[in-house]
Parts: sequence; C-alpha cells; structure tokens
Amino acid sequence: MTMAKNLWTDEEMILALDLYFKLPFGRLNRTTPEVKQLAELIGRTNNSVALRLVNYAACDPYIRETGRTGMTSGMDKCMPYWNHFANNKEELFLRAEEIRAKLIKKPIEQLLSLTPTDFVGKERETVIRQRVNQSSFRSMILANYNEQCAISGICIPQLLVASHIIPWADNEKERLNPENGICLSPLYDKAFDRGFIGIRPDYTVIISNELKEYKNKDFYANFFAPIEDEKINLPEEHIPNIHFLDYHLKNIFSEHN
Repeated sequence: MTMAKNLWTDEEMILALDLYFKLPFGRLNRTTPEVKQLAELIGRTNNSVALRLVNYAACDPYIRETGRTGMTSGMDKCMPYWNHFANNKEELFLRAEEIRAKLIKKPIEQLLSLTPTDFVGKERETVIRQRVNQSSFRSMILANYNEQCAISGICIPQLLVASHIIPWADNEKERLNPENGICLSPLYDKAFDRGFIGIRPDYTVIISNELKEYKNKDFYANFFAPIEDEKINLPEEHIPNIHFLDYHLKNIFSEHN
C-alpha cells in the first residue's frame, strides 16, 4: 500500500510560515508565483501549499481582528509554529533561508549574493543575518503595498525600496515589523530617510522648510509640490503605525525645520 505524502515536516512548515509573512492575505492562493515556487521546492501541489498558508492565516490575530478568517481545519498543526516564530521573525527568516539553501544544494552565501570567503566566524553570522533580515523586510513591504510606491505609484519592483519609518539602527524590536515600513521609490525613500519629507498621522505628506527653500527649482515643482498634503496610498494590511510616524516627525523630520 502506497502512502500519500500528507505529513508536513518541520522544515516545510517553517518555509510555509516564512512565505505567509511575505504575502498579503489576498495572494494566499495556488496561482501566486511564490506559492508555485515553494510547492516545487518541497515537492507538493500548489493547492497544498496554498491551504497551508490559509491555515496560518487562521492563527493570525491580525486577520481575525479585521473580520477575516483563514482555514481552521489544519490550524492545530500550524499553531505551535505560529506561537514560536510570530514574535521572533528574525529566527524564522534565517532558519527558512538555511533550509532553502539546503534543499537547492547551494551555500546560503550564494543565495544572498555574498562571497563565502569574505566573512568568517561571528562576522559571517552577523552579515548573513543582516542580509536575510533586510531581504525579508523588503519582501514583506513590497508585497504589502502590492509592489507600488505609496507616493508616486511607480510599480516597477526594481525601482522600489522598503523604507523604514523608525530607522533600522534605532529600534531593534521593530526592525521587522511591517507596520514600520513603507514602499517608496528611491527619490522619496531618500527624502523620507533624511527627513526632508514626513508623513503625518493622517497619512498626508509634509514637506520640510529646508526643502521648501528650493520652491523656485524645477525639480521641486515636478516632484515635491504635487505631493504636499496629499495622502499616501495605504495598503490593505499593516498600515503604517502612527506612533512610528510620530517618532519620525519628532526625531528625523524635525531636524530640517
């Protein structure tokens, strides 16, 4: 008697949770390219992977609070992984990348575009962890904003940046919080990062007095005047936290006023 491949391994459960955090709720389906890629990697059907993702959605209190539900059958299998990793995404993302490297039989450094001989010992661990975190944060934010700049509407992934509201170095706890990120094109990312523009708690753009000194310049008329007091395009999930926006206004934007 041949047994079907039904039991999910720990590694498969970790990879599925990793993907869950990098996709918006509306893309947890079998036609999503990332779902197909994971299915091929672990030797399961697209439908099987999609179902596991909606099992994880049933574990997610954020989803429940918004009145949506995942698939509760199979939730019991997912809950231990959710409880372990939901508040420790750094460990999850690193473990998932290590599993992915093992399955495709490539060094993790190669997956992260690092040269294995460049780093050794603790420095290697630090660089790998940092690169995994940055890559994972970018994946989460771009997916959350449907790969579209929240200000300009540019929708070319190669021209988009996952911008931190509270800078990476200022708050370790919130580094991987999707509510601490906004998808921006490079110009607005740099302007926001340096405090030349800010975003109010009502999600409208404010221009710094220092930047307004260039009002008579064409670049200001083309790129900054049109966005002043305009509301950014908000994602359906993980809207920027107003406390994080307030931190940015008081600690970064204020330096240019």
